[in-house]
Amino acid sequence: MSGADLHVHTTASDGRYSPTEIIRKAAEIGLSVIAISDHDTVDGIPEAIAAAREFPLLRVIPALEISTDVSNGEVHVLGYFIDYNNQDFGDDLARMRNSRVERAYKMTEKLKTLGCKIEWERVREIAGSATLGRPHIAQALLEKGYIKSFKEAFDKYIGHNGPAYVEREKLTPAEAVQLILKTKGLPVLAHPFTVPDFETTVKELKNAGMVGIEVYYANYSPEQTNSLLKLADVYNLIPTGGSDYHGIDDTHETMLGGIAIPMQFVEKLFAVAKQRNIRYN
Repeated sequence: MSGADLHVHTTASDGRYSPTEIIRKAAEIGLSVIAISDHDTVDGIPEAIAAAREFPLLRVIPALEISTDVSNGEVHVLGYFIDYNNQDFGDDLARMRNSRVERAYKMTEKLKTLGCKIEWERVREIAGSATLGRPHIAQALLEKGYIKSFKEAFDKYIGHNGPAYVEREKLTPAEAVQLILKTKGLPVLAHPFTVPDFETTVKELKNAGMVGIEVYYANYSPEQTNSLLKLADVYNLIPTGGSDYHGIDDTHETMLGGIAIPMQFVEKLFAVAKQRNIRYN
């Protein structure tokens, strides 16, 4: 069990639990730092910060995870200590969320041609007011019995190389870094081993202003973690980490607080925010 979890999703995007529920769970298991980092939205942050007032020993970092596009895959960039009240930033995120809706609709149409007849209205109903994502499509597939687990949905249909996958409008990784910097945030590369040619990407994003790299992550072997630590040292990046907890598949996903993150790196992230006069909460 770690004292921090810097990568957590809520019902504001594609997580199972509300921001308030996540905060209470974090307090129950003894976390001292948590970052609410939903996909392309900051809507869950105010609720999380309000809920954390009941737990003065728990610090909440306002964050988000931005999905970006490269020629042969995806790169996700986390933004910590963001100004979630910035209107221009909110408008940029709204455009990204709209592209998610368009993409999801096209995916449901593709699924129908594959014999998986899920209704678009049901997918929207599952998502509710949250940022619409592929897990909502997976839930609809599960309800209809086309799959037996969320993992199967991604492996068989809606993963990046799946027959029902559809690209959407995205920023480049460097553009995401710049967007986070514009709102006074600290950009960090998420789960590098899912990034094509990640060492080249790290160098590019460091030059764009990235400050950290997610070293401690679900299912990374000690060898992978050590290699990322060395990379972080080479490029003077803060090693961060998190569970990437969604709460929707307890069989396969890492639980909240389930990744051991050395607290000196968490405190270094806070120190950089202080050095840059970044205010949060």
